[in-house]
Amino acid sequence: MGYKTKFFGQILAALVAILIGKVRIITLGTIIPSHLCLADWFSYLLTLVVIVGVTNAINLSDGLDGLAGGICLLTFCCIAYLAYVAKMFTIVLLAASMIGVIFGFLRFNTYPASIFMGDTGSQLLGFSGIILALKLTQESLELSPVLPLILFGFPILDTLSVMLQRIAEGRSPFTADKNHLHHKLIRLGFFHTEAVVIIYIIQFLLVLSSIFFRNSSDWGLLIGYASFCVIALAFFYYTEKLDYKVKRYDLIDNVFKGKLRVLKERGILIRVCFQTVEWGTPLLVLFSVFLPDSIPKDFSLISVPFLVFLVISALFKREWFGASVRLTVYFLIPYILYLGEVNTAGWMPREWMKVYNVGFGVLAFFVIFTLKFTRRTKGFKLSPMDFLILFIVLAVSSLPDQRIQSYHLGMLASKIIVFFFTCEVLIGELRGELNRLGVATLIATSAITLRGLF
Repeated sequence: MGYKTKFFGQILAALVAILIGKVRIITLGTIIPSHLCLADWFSYLLTLVVIVGVTNAINLSDGLDGLAGGICLLTFCCIAYLAYVAKMFTIVLLAASMIGVIFGFLRFNTYPASIFMGDTGSQLLGFSGIILALKLTQESLELSPVLPLILFGFPILDTLSVMLQRIAEGRSPFTADKNHLHHKLIRLGFFHTEAVVIIYIIQFLLVLSSIFFRNSSDWGLLIGYASFCVIALAFFYYTEKLDYKVKRYDLIDNVFKGKLRVLKERGILIRVCFQTVEWGTPLLVLFSVFLPDSIPKDFSLISVPFLVFLVISALFKREWFGASVRLTVYFLIPYILYLGEVNTAGWMPREWMKVYNVGFGVLAFFVIFTLKFTRRTKGFKLSPMDFLILFIVLAVSSLPDQRIQSYHLGMLASKIIVFFFTCEVLIGELRGELNRLGVATLIATSAITLRGLF
C-alpha cells in the first residue's frame, strides 16, 4: 500500500480509539499555564496527530532484525509497571499480553531473522503502545503527561530527524532511504547486532528514566528529552561530517593470539570449559533441590507427571529424553530456586550460601567461553534478545517497590537465567547424549516428589 492509503487506515483506527475508546490528550501538565485548558478541537487534533505519528515512528524504526520488537518490548514492560503502580489493571493485562506476544516473536526475529513482522506488525505495536501510554498518563494524576514522549523518544527522534533531512534535501518526507539512526550506526562501523544492542541500551535508559522520574516536573522531563535529542543529533552530525569510523582494537587478541590459537586448535579450551559446565550444572541442580527448608506438597504433586515422563522417555523413548529434560528444567527449577531464596534450610551456613551463589557466576563464565570456543555450528547461540532479557532483569531488580525487593528478585532472576542458558548450551553441545544432566534431573525430580509427599 502507498503512504496515503496507510495514513487513511491509521486515521480511522485513531478515530476509533479517540471517539469510542475515549483516549484523549486533555492535559499537558505544567507545560501550559494552569488556568488554560486545551480546547476540545485542539485536544482531538493533537491526540490524532500523536497516535498516527507514533504508529508511523515504530513502523519506520523497523529497519533491522529485532529492532522495533525490542524497543516495544521494553516500552510495554515500562507501561505495565507504571500501570501496576497506578492500579490500572486493565492496562497491566493488555501490556503484559503484548510483552508475551513480542517475546514469542523475537525468538525468531532476532538476527539472523527467520520471520518478519512487516508494516502491519510494526504499526500494531506502535498503535497499541501509544494508546496504552496515553490512556495511562492522561487518567492517572500521579504520572506526568510527558512520559509517552520519553517512552517513544528514540523512534520519534529517528522519524523526525530523517524526515527533516529529506525535506532539507528537497525530497518527499515519505521516500525510503538509509538515513535512519540505525543505518548511521552501521555506517560508523558497528555490526548489525551491535547497532541493535546499542539502540536497546538507549531505549533501556529512556525506559528507566520514565520509571524513576515519573513524578518529576513536566518541564524537567521535557528539557531532559530535548537535551538527549540535541546530544544524539550532534553526535551523528559530527561523526558523519568527520567521516569517523569506529576503531576496533584487538589488543587482547594481539597479546594472547598465539597461545589462544594453539589451545583452541588442540581443543584444550573447549574441553576445559565444557567439562566444567557438564559437571557443574548437575551439581548445582542437585544442591538446589536440598536447599529449601521444605517443599510444598502441591508442588511435589505437580512434579509427579514430569518424573513419569522422564522415566518413560529414558527407558522406552530415548528420542524424547532431551525434550523431557528441557521441559522439566524449565518448569521445576525456577520454583526450586525461589524456595531456596525465600525459605533457605537452617543447616545451610552463610559461607556455603556465598559459595553457592558464586558458583552461578563461575558457571556463567564457563558457559560464555564454551559458546566462544565451540566448533558446533548448530544449536543455541547468543542473540540481541538475550541482552534484552538481561536488561529487563536488571530493571526489575532495581525497581523501587518493597514487595519486589523483599523477594530478592535480582539474585533469583540471575540464577534462573544462568540455569536456562546453561541447559540450552549443554543440550546443544551434548548432541542428545544427556547422561549426567539427565541423571541429575531424574534424581532432582525424584527428590522434589519425595520431599513434598513424605
